[in-house]
Amino acid sequence: MAIEVGTKLEGKVTGITHFGAFVDLSGGVTGLVHISEIADNYVKDVNDHLKIGDVVTVKVINVDKDGKIGLSIKQTVDKPATESRPPRAPRPERSGGGERFGGGGGGGFNRERGGRSFKPAANKPSFEDKMSRFLKDSEERISSLKKNTEGKRGGRGAKRV
Repeated sequence: MAIEVGTKLEGKVTGITHFGAFVDLSGGVTGLVHISEIADNYVKDVNDHLKIGDVVTVKVINVDKDGKIGLSIKQTVDKPATESRPPRAPRPERSGGGERFGGGGGGGFNRERGGRSFKPAANKPSFEDKMSRFLKDSEERISSLKKNTEGKRGGRGAKRV
């Protein structure tokens, strides 16, 4: 029987390591169930979930060219297609008392007006202006750091004469 990706097979656990479990499939073929493919929840120790001699149903998830077979136990369990989250709690309504980020409450999402309002800024600096101001501030900071660290380059705390 040829082992193909996606097929579900029965196998017997023949060995357990810290990284997974070896499962003997039909015909003397052995595959590995990696520790991440044993259960849906976190598996700290394989021995908590499997024992040598256990008969398990596995799904073939990959077959390498050199003959290594990757198996999964957690993918054999069919999950319901309509798995949904519990409903979220409704958000509390914000009162107009708290201003965020120094704004006057003019922007933002407003349900009464149908969404976000657009207010073009009259004196908004351009990108080039912002960039030149940033470079100027950056150069000033670097020069002050250099001034403060030039005299402190001695080794092992010894004073210079």
